[in-house]
Amino acid sequence: MAKNLRLKTARARLDMSQQDLADAVDVTRQTISAIERGDYNPTINLCIRICKALNVTLNDLFWEED
Repeated sequence: MAKNLRLKTARARLDMSQQDLADAVDVTRQTISAIERGDYNPTINLCIRICKALNVTLNDLFWEED
């Protein structure tokens, strides 16, 4: 699984730490870190919560291009 640099970029654009995002979507900071590293594939519900917290779409963060 590839690193999710789009998630890290969207989070940084809002000046949010991993902990800030984790608190906003009710997961641990380690979960956000694992998603960004590509070590964890989040559920669709978690993806939606992350997108809402960052004000982006699912395609913006999670669509895998060929």
